[in-house]
Amino acid sequence: MGALAERLFAVAACLAVAASSPLPKAICGYESCPVPKEGMTNVHLIAHSHDDVGWLKTVDQYYYGQNNSIKPVGVQYIIDSVVNELPKDPSRRFIYVETAYFRQWWNNRDQEAREKVEALVESGQLEIISGGWAMHDEAVTHYQSIIDQFTWGFKNLDDMFNTSCARPKIGWQIDPFGHARETASMMAMMGFDGLFFARLDHADKNNRFTNQGLEMVWKTSPDHGASSYLFTSANHDILYHSPIGFCFDILCDDEPIVDDLNSPDYNVDRRVNSFIEFIQKQSTYMKSNNILVTMGIDFAYQQASYWFNNLDRLIKYTNERQAEGGKINLLYSTPSCYLKAVHEAGLEWPSKEDDFFPYSSDEYSYWTGYFTSRPTLKFMERKGNNLLQVCKQLSVLADLREEKWEDLASLREAMGIMQHHDAITGTERQHVAEDYALRLHRSMEHCRQTAENALNKLAAKEGSTEVQFDSCLLTNVSQCDTSEQAEKFVVTLYNPLAQVTSMFVRLPVQDFEYQVRNELGVLIDTQMLKIPTPVLNMPGRQSSATQELLFQAENLPALGFKSYRVEKSNTASPPPQPSEELVIANDVIEVTFDADLKRLSSVKDIAADKTYAVSQDFQYYEAVEGDNLGAARRASGAYIFRPVNHQMFPVSDSPPTIETYTGALVNEIHQEWNDWVSLVTRIYKGTNHVELEWIVGPIPIDDDIGKEVISLVSLSGWETNGKFYTDSNGRQILERNRNLRPTWDFDPSLEPVAGNYYPITTAISIRNHAANSENEELAIITDRAQGGSSIENGTLEIMLHRRLLFDDDKGVAEPLNETAFGEGLVARGKQILLFGQTEAHPTSIYKTRRLVRDSMVLAPWLFITRTDLTPTQWGEQYNTFYTGLRREVPPNVNLLTLEPWNGEGMLVRVEHFLEKNDDPELSQPINVPLMGLIDRINEEMAIGETILGGNQWLSDNVRLEFKIEGEESTSQQLPRPDPNEDMANITLNPMQIRTFIVQTRSTATMTAPCSILLLALAILTIINI
Repeated sequence: MGALAERLFAVAACLAVAASSPLPKAICGYESCPVPKEGMTNVHLIAHSHDDVGWLKTVDQYYYGQNNSIKPVGVQYIIDSVVNELPKDPSRRFIYVETAYFRQWWNNRDQEAREKVEALVESGQLEIISGGWAMHDEAVTHYQSIIDQFTWGFKNLDDMFNTSCARPKIGWQIDPFGHARETASMMAMMGFDGLFFARLDHADKNNRFTNQGLEMVWKTSPDHGASSYLFTSANHDILYHSPIGFCFDILCDDEPIVDDLNSPDYNVDRRVNSFIEFIQKQSTYMKSNNILVTMGIDFAYQQASYWFNNLDRLIKYTNERQAEGGKINLLYSTPSCYLKAVHEAGLEWPSKEDDFFPYSSDEYSYWTGYFTSRPTLKFMERKGNNLLQVCKQLSVLADLREEKWEDLASLREAMGIMQHHDAITGTERQHVAEDYALRLHRSMEHCRQTAENALNKLAAKEGSTEVQFDSCLLTNVSQCDTSEQAEKFVVTLYNPLAQVTSMFVRLPVQDFEYQVRNELGVLIDTQMLKIPTPVLNMPGRQSSATQELLFQAENLPALGFKSYRVEKSNTASPPPQPSEELVIANDVIEVTFDADLKRLSSVKDIAADKTYAVSQDFQYYEAVEGDNLGAARRASGAYIFRPVNHQMFPVSDSPPTIETYTGALVNEIHQEWNDWVSLVTRIYKGTNHVELEWIVGPIPIDDDIGKEVISLVSLSGWETNGKFYTDSNGRQILERNRNLRPTWDFDPSLEPVAGNYYPITTAISIRNHAANSENEELAIITDRAQGGSSIENGTLEIMLHRRLLFDDDKGVAEPLNETAFGEGLVARGKQILLFGQTEAHPTSIYKTRRLVRDSMVLAPWLFITRTDLTPTQWGEQYNTFYTGLRREVPPNVNLLTLEPWNGEGMLVRVEHFLEKNDDPELSQPINVPLMGLIDRINEEMAIGETILGGNQWLSDNVRLEFKIEGEESTSQQLPRPDPNEDMANITLNPMQIRTFIVQTRSTATMTAPCSILLLALAILTIINI
């Protein structure tokens, strides 16, 4: 067939598919919305149920209705009941949010029930809102995991419904405890038209009540401009609950509406009057004549008829008042329909540029404790994301087929659940936290099996037997069965980054010397290290190893692996002996400790001949032991951070003990403050940063005082002017100002510490504003989400661990007193101290900081394999080097997503990770080689660009645009794909993420919009290709 004939055939096929597609059974989306009445206050009643994906009960206990002594609810019955009630009146509406539960319900229902739901979705009576796997937290979640949980939710909705009617257009974040600018920016990139939430600082809310500022246009990214603007609505007095007295649920005891005139309990007039009074009050807060009123609670509508029958009466009898001159019009609605009505009002709105952290519910209750609560679960979640990206990439690179994807889906779902605002936050009950950890652990093992299948396909040469690629998931306590027991083993390191990287590998081993050969069979340097005594004594550690083997894995290929063969010798390795040196150094930096205090005193940049006077210490706050009978008696708990007298105390009155160990690859100083706080300060060969590895716990409570432990870093002579900087979901960097809020007058007098704490997803920093400071900056990179601040100029503090004896009365009804192995929980973690300068300079900190952050978030994953083969035999049977990347990726670009998608397809995301003012060179637009990036992205594949969630072609997305007070209108549409763009070199602007679906051409012809296909074919014909 000739080129022209092929194109005509494609056009005909596209048109035939379009012509044969059935018309929708009903109109959904904005077109299905009820019409508000002119001249009325239109009250949009939102029937909803807030279904936590775990909190007081586990996920399955909530779904199936188990453990009802805690709360007698079952999500499956909620969905059943709503689906049965909605068809009884076509005006009724209901919204649902948590795709994790909806998918579980769908999988356990027959075709008749599914078709019933499909009809409700297509008519607009049942609207899917947000659509993520869970309603995610916004403070302690990483943007990669947020995108993943939305993407997985969207994909399941597409698989279930196969209709645009199930595609969410609205963000519904009614319960998270504060709101991140980066989350809102991502929602804009997902094509959302608006965001609704309920929790914002009590003082901020009161201020917005007075100036009708509850609704605004949020400018969510200075890099993306107007395309990132997002209409944002904060609910008024009632959070996300029904108005007081109007909860028509079996879990409530509010009186129903009785309209039988013969009944002595007749109450229509009184109930309608009460509701109208509530509406009249709320209307004073709003700019438009539309008011959104949530009608639901947690796990509502198990008996949906109770709700809908009473709402029917409330609507009927309130609207009948219109005949008597009443100006209130009640209607069943959804957030989408409310947004449409507000949009059509054509009003101008105030704008906002900062975020909504920290959140306080009263002047004593700052929800800043959960930034750190359950630190080991937060670390496990971060490792889960690391492994998930490895498994998804390997599935693509090895071209695993769908039958191998089940294990991959398991970790996708577990990680989606972990983003829930009562999961990763640490605000769930203890047995629920244990269930989350168990789910995650099992899913990580499933994912490891996927990775093993892929590695065998990539590594095993023809005729070779498959081998086991194990993961050492307990290296955080220096425990790994294979490295400790095997005489010979192979370490395979897979690098999920798009850039070549290096890492230092530490493995617990027996007390012998070991030889390590690289992928070429060449012996490389090793070093034997003492495992710190506090690690040896960690509760639950089941290992006899007292030493670790260290070697450097250099130049690990992008999206690839290297293998290292390790063999134990017959020569014993005596325990490394410490010295009394107080200085450790490599060729790049020098670290000095004070001889008297036995604490860090300075870090020197050798190349720049610049010394920073810096100290580090551990302190703790005593937790307020309130009884919660009034705001002033609030206790510090899982949510709330409230220190006694805002005062910190040293963990020890004596200097720590100190031991120094030096070698060819790493130099370390081990410190112990007491039997529950210790630190290793280390610098590796050739690195320009300092690693701090801390251990905290068991936090003592024998004095009946809860404690909140921090690491305090202080810089002498730095003028920071009350400013510090934290990341937003691991992406944008936001300026924080102590004792200041950009949009209202903040009173710090009651809680000056807790009120200045902010979430740290990956980094916190301070800058020296003193004269001749050369734009110095200190950044601390964390290995998990934590809370932190700069309470005094020139200092940074990060909360590491909390152990509390009282509940804060915010719902969990349980003190945050974690134990493990019969003792208080012990946590171990890492932080990186990184000095640099914020402007163009050989040691410019922005790129370095991002690369260090990525090396912690997406570290090379270690697989370990027992073997009896010699190095030569292993090399003959297995590939020891592999890279999936076929074209070099620029240094300021990250391959954010590479995962299998719909049969033979792939989902690919690439991002520019610098902000526009970070660097004069690297913050410029950059070309990225997409076509040919890996072998499977080739000329035989079709590439289509989508919105961020991968659930709509970018060219099809149209967003509602809102006017801003005092500003000229500018397009708020997402940047459109250029049909002439060369896929071999796509362009990325600063902080831009672009998402592509790569499919076989036969599949693409059937799924891509005809408009895109016709335009592309027309261009090809015009230019005579």
